[in-house]
Amino acid sequence: MVAMKMQINGKAVEACGGEVFGIKNPATGELIEQVPRGTEEDVAVAVEAASSAFTGWASASPQQRGEVLYRAAEIVRQRKDELASLLTQEQGKPIVEARNEIEGFAHVLEYYCGLSGSQRGDFIPVPGNGYAFTVKKPLGVCAAIIPWNMPALIMGWKIAPVLISGNTLVLKPASNTPLTNLTLASIFVEAGLPAGVLNVVTGPGETVGESLVRSPEVRKISFTGEARTGKRVAELAACGMKRITLELGGSDPMLVCDDADLESAAAGALRGRFYNCGQTCTAVKRLYVFESVAEEFIKKLETGIKSLRLGNGMDKNISMGPLNNRTQWEYIKELAAEIEEKDAGRIITGGKVPEFKDSEKGYFFEPTLVSDVPGDSRLLKEEVFGPLLPVVTVKNLDEAIVGANSTCYGLGASIWTKNIDRARKGCEQLNAGIIWINQHLKVAPEVPFGGVKESGFGRENGPESLSEYLETKTIMLKI
Repeated sequence: MVAMKMQINGKAVEACGGEVFGIKNPATGELIEQVPRGTEEDVAVAVEAASSAFTGWASASPQQRGEVLYRAAEIVRQRKDELASLLTQEQGKPIVEARNEIEGFAHVLEYYCGLSGSQRGDFIPVPGNGYAFTVKKPLGVCAAIIPWNMPALIMGWKIAPVLISGNTLVLKPASNTPLTNLTLASIFVEAGLPAGVLNVVTGPGETVGESLVRSPEVRKISFTGEARTGKRVAELAACGMKRITLELGGSDPMLVCDDADLESAAAGALRGRFYNCGQTCTAVKRLYVFESVAEEFIKKLETGIKSLRLGNGMDKNISMGPLNNRTQWEYIKELAAEIEEKDAGRIITGGKVPEFKDSEKGYFFEPTLVSDVPGDSRLLKEEVFGPLLPVVTVKNLDEAIVGANSTCYGLGASIWTKNIDRARKGCEQLNAGIIWINQHLKVAPEVPFGGVKESGFGRENGPESLSEYLETKTIMLKI
């Protein structure tokens, strides 16, 4: 098997050390590709390429930069099926979800093309001292470290604002899912992106990631992943006074009031929890349901869960694929076992490894609904990245909000109600960076996205994201 190569300075290259590592299909265990195991030397070469390319790219007009992104989006759409197949094979998600993610990547590029001419400063009269002007300037070399759950979409979230604002970038994909990222990077070369503007280095976080964050040439780091690693990124970045954006996941609550449309709410919970096998930062991870409608709501949700079909993501008829890796699979199995062993809730449906043809080859786990969950349960306190959904019954909205806020996370939350006063109260009192009303999970590129508390800080998407990659220069003028 010939290893796929990294993208550095516009070329496909091997790692300096010559080592590779394998990428396996989480549904079958099959080795599908090998990629270079990057080293500190590879990072240094990539950063140097990005640094050398910066002046030329920053001096290009916003329109010129937007044209490159738009051409890349066109090519991505033309190769959507190929890219979706690759994404499903390395990540595990159903092919329909993979196609949607590739479409989402292209849409993000197109959105930022539309913002290409919106970078402007201010004019400020200063009595007695003439005038002041502010201009927005790109930072320089940026770094992005992305996770394995939504590798294509999150790559788009990182690279589009970086490139459209005139910066250059070194990207580190997750070690489980680098193939789609490498292919997308090659498409940018095809679209005419100058050499060195976008570079991709594959390899372990403790080597490639740490080297990127430590590099004195890197002025901004954007990281999406779990909180412990995010804190390490923040610690290292502080030493070099680097800007950082951290999206560190969450434990999103969904509040279902007694006046909610229960059919719609059950469908929202089903998709919100089990989309991508529950491996989404803003997935519904905790349900708080009013007692008066809990029985009816749980029945509807149980029926929906039992209708989900598990299997290899390449099968267009399945609803849910496997977990992405053994670590996540073992973690979910452990949590499910604790429910029964410690009498920490009641499993309504699911709760075990499924049995179907070839299921033993992949990291499959049944979609699981759990009721009677105690307040100190790990299901409520941790970020559960997998298909387990705990339900807590509450007397009223005040009790639901207290429960929803009783976590160190604060990424997203949703409230389901027909009452505008309840919706307003939820929006005001829920501690989260994004709050949905009568919906959950969807995030458009126009919408600023990010969290509070240990879910991180900074915002991706929307015009707000551009400000993360630009600095303000003030010019004083007196004639």
